[in-house]
Amino acid sequence: MGYRASGPGGLTSVVAMETGWLVLLSVALGLAVGAGFVILLHMAERRGNNAVTVVSSAVPDGVDQVIDALDSAGLVLDPSNNVVKSSAKAYTYGLVVNQLLVHEEILEIVARVRSTGESVSEEVTLARGPFGEASIHLDVQAARLGSRYVLVLAEDRTDAYRLEEVRRDFIANISHELKTPIGAIALLAEALDPASDDPEQVRRFAKRMGTEATRLSQITREIIELSRLQSTDILAAAVRIDLDEVVASAVDQNHVVADARGMTLAVGGAKHVQVMGDEALLTLAINNLIANAVQYSPDGSRVGIGVHHDEGVVELVVTDQGIGIPDEDLPRVFERFFRVDQARSRNTGGTGLGLSIVKHVVQNHGGDIRAWSQIGQGSTFTIRLPEAPPASALPQGEKR
Repeated sequence: MGYRASGPGGLTSVVAMETGWLVLLSVALGLAVGAGFVILLHMAERRGNNAVTVVSSAVPDGVDQVIDALDSAGLVLDPSNNVVKSSAKAYTYGLVVNQLLVHEEILEIVARVRSTGESVSEEVTLARGPFGEASIHLDVQAARLGSRYVLVLAEDRTDAYRLEEVRRDFIANISHELKTPIGAIALLAEALDPASDDPEQVRRFAKRMGTEATRLSQITREIIELSRLQSTDILAAAVRIDLDEVVASAVDQNHVVADARGMTLAVGGAKHVQVMGDEALLTLAINNLIANAVQYSPDGSRVGIGVHHDEGVVELVVTDQGIGIPDEDLPRVFERFFRVDQARSRNTGGTGLGLSIVKHVVQNHGGDIRAWSQIGQGSTFTIRLPEAPPASALPQGEKR
């Protein structure tokens, strides 16, 4: 030990001192180990908390409110492509089922965003519903949202595609409709010269030319009328109209044809019912309905025109005893250029625009039109319009 005890008492003192040092050393070592263990536990806890924060971090602040306020489809995807937030339209469009994005086309866009980090904007066409019977056209935009999420926005462009399709069909139809009378007039004009020595032939060709010119003029007039109806707000300049006068004028325009075929135009129902609108256009609409009823009804039959009103709704009904319309064609009768009987319509001078004009006139007056028909029994067309409020209910200066 480096020293020597001088006796029994000295040896005892040395042993006691060594024992004390050992105890102090053990205590210090225990404290150091305990402190280290506590530090390790604290670090482990902090690391665990950080991991939990990473795993369970919520969508960035404000995104929830933005998604809820969207009028289009919006959704947020986590790294596993689970939908953690979505707007109501995302379900309406059929994009989300059970919190999953169900369309591969959009998932491919999301994958590109994750791999490149760049935003993607693309138009996609998807099946609407599980059976794929109809399509929906979407303008899809996808971008990173923070480091983990992807934001997807989808705007429905189906109506724009449908309007473009209608425009193309309209141009194709109008080209076909105009080609027929123009071609007929050209051929008749060519035939006139060789027939110049035959007065009877000249008169016959001239009469045919007049018929085709009248038909061409009617098509042109109705196309212009349709264009005006689509570009004008009728209700902005609406005046109070008595339907008695409108019905009487429309019936008068069809009396000559009806009388020539021994047909009866019977008017009934409520009197002095008033609506707000354009008198000339409403007369045109009712005239078209009556003319159709006369055109497709047998000689000696009856066409009924009635007006009814109840609880602020006016119904104007035109009923015939004609050939009727097949069930499969009934939903299409208001389409431009649609004819139930193509050959008969052309022979009778129909353009296929009459009912389309009626529909647009009625819609521009804030109403709707319905059709019922049975083969061999006849058809009924019902126009529904808002009844004009009492003059006393209108603000001063609007009592027209």
